[in-house]
Amino acid sequence: MCGIAGIVTLRGNAVEPADITRLTSMIAHRGPFGEGTWFSPDRTLAFGHRRLAIIDPGEGGYQPMLSADGRHVIVFNGEIYNFLELRRELEAQGATFRSQSDTEVILAAWQAWREDMLLRFNGMWALAIFDTSTRELFLARDRFGIKPLLYTISPERFVFASEQRALVRSGLMDASIDLEVARRLLLDAFGVEGSCRTLFRQVRRLQAGHCMWLRQGKVNVTRWWRTIDHLPSVPTTESKRVAEFRELFQDAVALRMRSDVPIGTCLSGGFDSSAVICTMAAHAQAGMGPRDSVAWRHAFVATFPGAVNDERPMAEEAAAWAKVNPAFLQIGQGDALTDIDRILDDLDDVYIGLPSAVWLIYRQLRQNNVTVSLDGHGADELMGGYLQEGQSVSFRMRNAAADLASRSSQARRGLDLLRVWALKRQGVYFLRGGLHQLPSPFPLVAEDDELPREWGGLNRRLYRMFHSTVLPTILRNFDRLSMAHGIEVRMPFMDWRLVTYTMALPESSKSSGGYTKAVARRAMANLMPESIRTARRKVGFNSPMPEWLNGPLAGWTADLLDRNVPAFADLVDERALRQAVSRLTASKSWDWESVGRIWPYLNMKWMLARYA
Repeated sequence: MCGIAGIVTLRGNAVEPADITRLTSMIAHRGPFGEGTWFSPDRTLAFGHRRLAIIDPGEGGYQPMLSADGRHVIVFNGEIYNFLELRRELEAQGATFRSQSDTEVILAAWQAWREDMLLRFNGMWALAIFDTSTRELFLARDRFGIKPLLYTISPERFVFASEQRALVRSGLMDASIDLEVARRLLLDAFGVEGSCRTLFRQVRRLQAGHCMWLRQGKVNVTRWWRTIDHLPSVPTTESKRVAEFRELFQDAVALRMRSDVPIGTCLSGGFDSSAVICTMAAHAQAGMGPRDSVAWRHAFVATFPGAVNDERPMAEEAAAWAKVNPAFLQIGQGDALTDIDRILDDLDDVYIGLPSAVWLIYRQLRQNNVTVSLDGHGADELMGGYLQEGQSVSFRMRNAAADLASRSSQARRGLDLLRVWALKRQGVYFLRGGLHQLPSPFPLVAEDDELPREWGGLNRRLYRMFHSTVLPTILRNFDRLSMAHGIEVRMPFMDWRLVTYTMALPESSKSSGGYTKAVARRAMANLMPESIRTARRKVGFNSPMPEWLNGPLAGWTADLLDRNVPAFADLVDERALRQAVSRLTASKSWDWESVGRIWPYLNMKWMLARYA
């Protein structure tokens, strides 16, 4: 896990060493254990790397890394969990290795299989490989976009990096704002990350499951992965479906325990994170595999005393089951302003809430020298964790919009109208110009995939949430907030084998008897606390935003709204926004719904002020 960057000049001039050094330094937080650069012989290409040492933490894993014959050079961010199996397969074909790293396995796989290697990888990655013979550059991102890859291209140069802020602040591009994207983020914070567009006009995102070639100054982007093309046949009985899910999930957890450094987990007390820690314990009890970390008994719990989203009792129960002594991080009113500007900067985009709790818990891992966390991300979007009684209005609206999008030939316009109607009904539609200023929704990865005709609304909705809307945004957030402290997050529920299998299951395996994630709950019978396995309550891992906005954030919010930010004033009716915020604050009536609707405006103003 690392930060990667690169510069290619397109007019034959040499890359300035200061440019790649500056670019790489801006992602230093992603890799606190070392840095490296490499220049092509003619110096028209430079790679930069910041290292977070997880596999082969010694000198053998340093990057940029050259192949044994010196022809290929790689920078790589992520983990290939099945690297030991691939290494044995490559050795049987005659490959030799100098290190114990997964990076060297990728280089050998590239020389053996080229682009087909991607289909053999089980992991998360963003990578770039340069061929010194053909002078071609290949870049690729993992199936579901767990690891980021941003780039910009102009007549002068092609530049890529792990974070958009590194590109924007590098001085190597025009940092002007894309107003269409800004409007879209304010309308729907989940409607951009699945596209190739970003808040900055010249920054593009390599989408999940896509790869890219740079040949003779020309960029060619193709999609190498479609989940729908890889759905397996599933058993016809529920008992067999449950058994196969259990086997796949247990193996996904076991693979992600491979590490040469200590590992742990962020434990909320909900079903997903509890299933992960309990399965880690079961794997350790059954016997660890090769390269598994024996230093795994680390659970970190964020608690919110007095807040409705505090799940400490459940987290304590899960930790006791797994025989792990948890470390608790108490987050209260006094943390509302803690490092708020740094947190917003590290988030690197616009979202529906202030993610202080996530940022603080990953900082706690770093302070305890645990650099890998196995977490439960992806389960909600894979198996319908939001689709239950008691869910927020915003999630009900999002699910209704997704269902509309799955059924209607006018899906994109329908999504807009539903969102606009909800915003107008609440009296907080603040965009200048009204409906005619709304941009058309951007093409999102996988949203045009042809799904099986027999799929109902739930499966179609989940497919879109997983690939196109909700999950891509959540993955971005957790990447930025964890890597702000040099923490690698591994996600067993996003093992591609488990994803394709679960996608292929009938809807009754996901929602049944009033329960979400039905197949997973059944698979974890007798393997975790029963009270957590059967709990219906769904609590997101969020900062207690209503309490904070009704209290300690009130002054910060007022000061932000008073700032003169011309770019924001061009987008938003600030008088109406200020009045709405003032009413909520004066009456202390902020709730989760008003937070989700209004916070993106505050977040956007902060962002635009930062880059003014």
